[in-house]
Amino acid sequence: MSKQEKGCVHLYVGTGKGKTTAAVGLAVRALGQGVQVLFCQFLKSEKTGELAPLARLGAKLLRAKHGNKFTFQMTPGELAEARANHVRCLEEVSRIVREEQPGLVVLDEVVDAVNAGVLDCDALVDLIKTRQPQIELVLTGRNPPKAIEELADYYTDFVCIAHPYQKGVAAREGVEY
Repeated sequence: MSKQEKGCVHLYVGTGKGKTTAAVGLAVRALGQGVQVLFCQFLKSEKTGELAPLARLGAKLLRAKHGNKFTFQMTPGELAEARANHVRCLEEVSRIVREEQPGLVVLDEVVDAVNAGVLDCDALVDLIKTRQPQIELVLTGRNPPKAIEELADYYTDFVCIAHPYQKGVAAREGVEY
């Protein structure tokens, strides 16, 4: 991704499995072409299988501290702490985007962080609009606000038709995480 190219905004959303996997695939492809990649995860507290290989391939990784509860299970104090951590993480992403200008930035589950109230939509929109034009940006999650949808160059809706979870199968290491 050279400086002359226009960076696009990718929006990977929906109820189906594969949003993060698609973002990881794009990150691997970019790393394979020598592109600097920033991969940031929001709302994920458990170990996920994609981070170690991305780090080995040279991606810069960030993760918002989150705790082990879903936001709807948190006390007001825990939610305030999660919000502060997520805001700090997005501020760090913004700093890296401004100062280091990576060719690809992946913000995994950032749409859900906005929907959960731990990130402001306006702050995310500002990041999208003020990034250098050559930076490719990927956002994942569910139910994006209209303000985010309107900024997408690629908009992919992953629809769940069938999933083992519907039959009582728990998330499997190496497949779902």
